[in-house]
Amino acid sequence: VWFLCRVLIMTVYLYIAVLWLKNSRITRSDEDKDGSWDAWGAWSDCSRTCGGGASYSLRRCLNGRNCEGRNIRYKTCSNNDCPSDVGDFRAQQCSAYNDVKYQGHFYEWIPVYNDPTAPCALKCQALGKNLIVELAPKVLDGTRCNIESLDMCISGICQAVGCDRQLGSNAKEDNCGVCAGDGSTCRLVRGQAKAHVSPEKSRLQTDPIIIYP
Repeated sequence: VWFLCRVLIMTVYLYIAVLWLKNSRITRSDEDKDGSWDAWGAWSDCSRTCGGGASYSLRRCLNGRNCEGRNIRYKTCSNNDCPSDVGDFRAQQCSAYNDVKYQGHFYEWIPVYNDPTAPCALKCQALGKNLIVELAPKVLDGTRCNIESLDMCISGICQAVGCDRQLGSNAKEDNCGVCAGDGSTCRLVRGQAKAHVSPEKSRLQTDPIIIYP
């Protein structure tokens, strides 16, 4: 009798173990189907306190390999305008090297803007000299790619930013100055406008004038 009881107990334990393994495999299979990514982590602090910066979030590959997609994502942040006494962000990064010797000399560095070949490299010019140097391969995240647009550098790559200050957006201002507008909020009138040609002369011409609401 005791032997039969032991066999029965072992059979029950074995049955429970089989059920547990089966459920475990089903759970792991479901995770694999979902891409094996963990949930996105919290957003990092913004790279800037004003003027438009970048923040990132990370996620972990649960099975350690073969996860499709990226493990990092970005978004814009601190899109409020900087106070008037806050200097240009790229200029601040150049001036940080004023106390660092370059080829045995100290220089006062000013930024080089709108470099078409490397918009996200920190290229600076020695003040008063014909010396341009790449002081860093990457500017800090949130630095404008050029001064004519809101596009910003993130991890050394120029990323598009629309007038809505959203990363990856292609939204642009219409002729009325409205972001993503259709040009219907301003009216067009005609009249005489004095166009300055040179210090010596000027002329009158009739040009369209856009009136903003």
